[in-house]
Amino acid sequence: MKASTVILIGFLVLAVCLIWAAWVEGQTKILHRVYDDLVLDNRSHYLPCDRLPTEAEVEEIFTAHAETIRAIEQIHPGNAGVEVDTSTCPGRADLLIWYATHRDRQAIEQILGGDTFFGVPYRLNNR
Repeated sequence: MKASTVILIGFLVLAVCLIWAAWVEGQTKILHRVYDDLVLDNRSHYLPCDRLPTEAEVEEIFTAHAETIRAIEQIHPGNAGVEVDTSTCPGRADLLIWYATHRDRQAIEQILGGDTFFGVPYRLNNR
């Protein structure tokens, strides 16, 4: 086999691998998740707008669970909070939970105990 043929086959294999890796990332967001978690100390749900609850539903749950909201805010008063976020998807919402330290995040995750806040997707943001 000629060297040019081997190089061409190598480039084609590389291109297929890159296309496959891009597709996998698009489906799983694995690199985004690792970067968010390990570098930024954040967490996101990566849901598209059509999979988020309506703003009214989120506001209702937010109000109904004010005690849990206060518990999160008391983890680090003035440096931890919860807000309804409608900025990305008009008419839809999720919760943005912010905090100052990794220890705060761990305490918040312990309070939440799962992937949603009473059914509402949330994002964790280290500010």
